[in-house]
Amino acid sequence: MQKNGNENESRSESRNGSDGWPDAEGDTALTIHIPEADALVRTPARAHVTVLYPFLPLPRIDTATRRDLTALLGATPPFTLTFREIRRWPGVLYLHPSPADPLRTLTKLIRERWPETVPYRGVFGDEGLDPHLTLVSGEGTDDIPEADFAAPLPLRSRVEALSLIVWDGPDGKGWRDAQTYPLRGSW
Repeated sequence: MQKNGNENESRSESRNGSDGWPDAEGDTALTIHIPEADALVRTPARAHVTVLYPFLPLPRIDTATRRDLTALLGATPPFTLTFREIRRWPGVLYLHPSPADPLRTLTKLIRERWPETVPYRGVFGDEGLDPHLTLVSGEGTDDIPEADFAAPLPLRSRVEALSLIVWDGPDGKGWRDAQTYPLRGSW
């Protein structure tokens, strides 16, 4: 799904999180850390692919929720992502993961279990954005040459876990890891 200029402008106007989103204290997300891309990323967050943001508010994540996440993700097999291609949305330069289907499947499984979760608060429709790894975003991004990021490509990363991360607010620690959920299923 492509972002249009109006969506990008509304995102910029509502900035209060370190990543430009209107993050609220106690927001959570399910992400995949991609350490192979950490050196390329020019945002306050580490290199990651978001599976679902926001997930449930922190006060709603109880023992049963954690147990259900453990079971659901534990039944999912690990997979490998390759990042060969740099793409753009207005104000965002990102790496496109391949294959993207395992990421879409994870999002679908989580949303089937927790249907009240809507990717990116519905800003980009019910399905959210295509899977991506943000390299840089914000003002001036459209002027940055893709070649600045291309040298180490392709990158490959084995995905063996998802992280539940929590936003502690701009005066706190920002986004922090709360729990890791291993992928242990088999094909």
